[in-house]
Amino acid sequence: MEQPGTAASRVSGSMFSWVSKDARRKKEHYRFHEFHSPALEDADFDNKPMVLLVGQYSTGKTTFIRHLIEQDFPGMRIGPEPTTDSFIAVMHGPTEGMVPGNALVVDPRRPFRKLNAFGNAFLNRFMCAQLPSPVLDSISIIDTPGILSGEKQRISRGYDFAAVLEWFAERVDRIILLFDAHKLDISDEFSEVIKALKNHEDKIRVVLNKADQIETQQLMRVYGALMWSLGKIINTPEVVRVYIGSFWSHPLLIPDNRKLFEAEEQDLFKDIQSLPRNAALRKLNDLIKRARLAKVHAYIISSLKKEMPNVFGKESKKKELVNNLGEIYAKIEREHQISAGDFPSLRKMQELLQTQDFSKFQALKPKLLDTVDDMLANDIARLMVMVRQEESLMPSQAVKGGAFDGTMNGPFGHGYGEGAGEGIDDIEWVVGKDKPTYDEIFYTLSPVNGKITGANAKKEMVKSKLPNTVLGKIWKLADVDKDGLLDDEEFALANHLIKVKLEGHELPTDLPPHLIPPSKRRLE
Repeated sequence: MEQPGTAASRVSGSMFSWVSKDARRKKEHYRFHEFHSPALEDADFDNKPMVLLVGQYSTGKTTFIRHLIEQDFPGMRIGPEPTTDSFIAVMHGPTEGMVPGNALVVDPRRPFRKLNAFGNAFLNRFMCAQLPSPVLDSISIIDTPGILSGEKQRISRGYDFAAVLEWFAERVDRIILLFDAHKLDISDEFSEVIKALKNHEDKIRVVLNKADQIETQQLMRVYGALMWSLGKIINTPEVVRVYIGSFWSHPLLIPDNRKLFEAEEQDLFKDIQSLPRNAALRKLNDLIKRARLAKVHAYIISSLKKEMPNVFGKESKKKELVNNLGEIYAKIEREHQISAGDFPSLRKMQELLQTQDFSKFQALKPKLLDTVDDMLANDIARLMVMVRQEESLMPSQAVKGGAFDGTMNGPFGHGYGEGAGEGIDDIEWVVGKDKPTYDEIFYTLSPVNGKITGANAKKEMVKSKLPNTVLGKIWKLADVDKDGLLDDEEFALANHLIKVKLEGHELPTDLPPHLIPPSKRRLE
């Protein structure tokens, strides 16, 4: 939905003035940015929605991007061994080219300025690939290095890989975890990365890639094993959405599950296409999360300050407080009625506190917390209304171009010529081929003047065992002349639609022109 200068930038210009002005004060008092992510800037709100791809090496991340945009991008390398060793932001630009990491983090128009905190070891492995792709008009895609296994590879990166991913996770609109159907082993580093994405589960989608290379029975086992593994790592009661398919443009090796792969790809494309429309609300949602965290952080820091002695025994008291941080969390939760889900990771907080000087912490400043509460209660509510109003005035925005256009129209559109679409290009009425069978039943239902009543039609239609809600919809579609009766053609149409539904297809909202009975077409 968002373009620079619309609701997102008004967000940064109005409510987010609180972030920019008070961020410095919060830093003075509570050192929020030393513990959590740095302050947000205008570019964080003005930029296009971002999709972050994460996976072990050779799961098809780079190929997935190429599949979406249907062209090569600068810096692209594909191979069976670890090939992408950098973070590559694939973004729209008037000409093809590469922008190195050190130049990226000084560009105020890009949302990457705060990545300079990760140092040269990371910036030498970060770049932007620019190209004029219609897909990138609406979204940007972040390709990441393949996740390896073993201690040696982890140390050799030279920067905190999980922390960088966590930084991106906080700012992107969608996180896609890719798995290879051939090798589901989740390495220690991958497990650590997924855990680093905690609190962003709502953004996570999973792709089980290269699924055309295994038989159906094996695919079922692999899917089950993947769900079991993810259930142990992603600790949420909801089941994460897994898309099964083969996300590249090569012929399917085992085409048995073609229909499943097509439907899954269509669902994933719809999910990605919805991102621009929901971008402003996502940014608001992330800001609310951040504000709540800032509030909890203030309570934690001020509680630690309160417990510190004035003169002697500071170091031993600090050690004791860090070890008992869980009890401090519980006390804050009780006293201030704060949800446990708003607290930062206990283990991470304990690690960060080890290097801090508690004597420099500040006491609680109720006025600052009142500012946060006022923002959450009033500014956010007003912004929500503004965003909704702007949404209603703007044309529907969706990602276009590349693979997204490949199945939009024509005979290769999803479901074309299947279900209710069967016979769409035929000269003859598609229902006609089975009409003799339906006519035999029709004449046993006591037609009067060539028509049967609803009560008589119902006796036959309920034999399908479809629920009344579905049969009621079929009746409305089949009673083309709306006279409350069915003639032989309308009865045949009703049975055809029952068959469509029983075969697992959706019913149309309105009767497609090719299904209208021949004798009724002149009435239309």
